[in-house]
Amino acid sequence: MSYKIVVDSCCELPEAFKKDPRFEIVPLTLIVGDDYEKPDDEKFDQREFLDTVAACPTCPKSACPSPERYMEAYKTDAEHVYAVTLSSQLSGSYNSAELGKKLYHDTYGAKDIYVVDSRSASCGETQLAYMIMEYEEAGLSFTQIKEKIEQYVKEMRTYFVLENLDTLRKNGRLSRVKALVASTLNIKPLMADDNGSIIQLGQGIGMKKALAKLVETAVKNVKNPETRRLMITHCNNLSAAESVRKQIAEKITVKEVVIMDTAGISSMYANDGGVIVTI
Repeated sequence: MSYKIVVDSCCELPEAFKKDPRFEIVPLTLIVGDDYEKPDDEKFDQREFLDTVAACPTCPKSACPSPERYMEAYKTDAEHVYAVTLSSQLSGSYNSAELGKKLYHDTYGAKDIYVVDSRSASCGETQLAYMIMEYEEAGLSFTQIKEKIEQYVKEMRTYFVLENLDTLRKNGRLSRVKALVASTLNIKPLMADDNGSIIQLGQGIGMKKALAKLVETAVKNVKNPETRRLMITHCNNLSAAESVRKQIAEKITVKEVVIMDTAGISSMYANDGGVIVTI
């Protein structure tokens, strides 16, 4: 069976996957002030973007892809099409992907298209893309893959520590976090997903201690780590990502480690220095 995996641009992909015809990235749009509006595509310049955000008094924003753009991505000779999107609690990307599926069926007829609400972001989406690929290569049926991905979404946890939460807060993505300590105290919260929303699990004084708390929490909660893939995404902070990898490796053994730098949407929310982990 042939297949195609469509992801929105909050999903970080290794360079080899970006050039793989089985994958397509549908970009969101990045908006900073009145003068910066660019697609989150292969031309994204992280340094330029972070500097623009730092210099702008207003909060950066994003716009999700149109249903028509998703429909175009579904136009393929592949028999099975999968779309992995940002959590529907955080973005309209999932709804656009679903509407794109309806448009495709109305226009072109039947095709196996499965839209996955990752209930996560960044490397959480990447985990699901990897798994779909592995299941397809193993010869599982479309129905079997849907069932396995739906179950994995329920089990997967995404953890992150950011240098600051300004963008998440100002864009209304912290509705379930009732109170956050003052940034002047250098206390960094450990955040996680909870059914697609964001919650606070703990905190540490400074980035180093907060990341140690992340490692402790991730290791404590993971089941059968030898069957799991550790993914770490960082925003211009490879040293912190490597430190997290090393700390986790001292405690458990995983089947593979993937470390990636953030693309545009993840850079917008993670801000300079943020670290995101799924396992």
